[in-house]
Amino acid sequence: MFIKNLECTECRWSQEWDQPATVCTKCGMPLCVRYDLEALREAATREDLGGRAFRMWRYREVLPPVEDDEIVTLGEGGTPLQRLERLGGEMGLPNLFLKDEALNPTGSFKARGMALAVTMARRFGARELAAPSAGNAGGALAAYGARAGLKVHVAMPRDVPLANRVEAEVCGASVTLIDGNIADCGRWIADQVKTHGWFDLSTLKEPYRVEGKKTMGYEVAEQLSWRLPDVILYPTGGGTGLVGMWKAFEEMRALGWIADTERNPRMVAVQAAGCAPIVEAFRAGEGRGRPPANPQTIASGLRVPRPIGDRWMLRVLAESHGTAVAVEDEALLEGARELARAEGIFAGPETGALVAALHSLKKEGAVQPSDTVVLFNTGAGLKYLECFVGASSGRE
Repeated sequence: MFIKNLECTECRWSQEWDQPATVCTKCGMPLCVRYDLEALREAATREDLGGRAFRMWRYREVLPPVEDDEIVTLGEGGTPLQRLERLGGEMGLPNLFLKDEALNPTGSFKARGMALAVTMARRFGARELAAPSAGNAGGALAAYGARAGLKVHVAMPRDVPLANRVEAEVCGASVTLIDGNIADCGRWIADQVKTHGWFDLSTLKEPYRVEGKKTMGYEVAEQLSWRLPDVILYPTGGGTGLVGMWKAFEEMRALGWIADTERNPRMVAVQAAGCAPIVEAFRAGEGRGRPPANPQTIASGLRVPRPIGDRWMLRVLAESHGTAVAVEDEALLEGARELARAEGIFAGPETGALVAALHSLKKEGAVQPSDTVVLFNTGAGLKYLECFVGASSGRE
């Protein structure tokens, strides 16, 4: 067992890991899991992965310790890293790839985080789980809660994509629709948690969703023969995947799984222009995001006006020499269509934002033809049909 403790991402206060935890008991900021990487470096190598199924749980040494019969799984992880030959050719980027997280159970990257969060919550004795969701997280929590035999409560904005609401309801979750955005849903969940004692699995309000999401970083490195890409573009709402992958790169370097000479990727946070607190804070050189007065975007996963992990995300962008880009709704929908027409991959609007952002970065010279670039398809386009039906497609 190589886990050491939980550490606050802000004040560095440490807590024991072997009990239920939400946020730092001192300052209320997100916690992250720390491992004894020096001991782990001596005990495990990347060659030990050989023969294991290409799934999230192949990286067991760098995940919280659970017995096989405690794992709540639907087969998450092990998603393909597709070379985008046609799109990359059109953009002058011969080394353009897409990590297709839509092929996870529940159709999005949320499956990774919820698999581990639900596993740990059940291990610690939780019986009723709760979270606010702009869409995909609620469906994933409902599915993994059902798999674990636990009751689930989800609060969603009233205008959430229909597929997300139906998915959560069919999987047995109690779904409450809220007038407002995910921040309003979060406040409702917080009140109910205090009243009913539900366990809160909100983004970065417990430490294990990050651990599930960080496995995307391990997989990308392994799929590139233990090399790291030059640039990663990531659709950024709550930001768990962004900070999780950065944590993975730091761990792999300490473990010797990637060479010391290997440079970390430049991380690019992509948001919708109608809700871009991280982009605006990054451009202004500020350490925290300012929530927009009226957050609006058709990309529901990007409508997160007040992410609790904003400081953490901004540090990752600075440390990686990365950047942040905001994209208008019309452009992100066209980006999704461009990806689908070129590669046959029907992705959600959040992924479309990456295509639009990449065009801008290429034009500005921030991305070079020699760069290896990885985009993340965080959710299947079939979950967002309302975004595409009736929206302008540029055709009669």
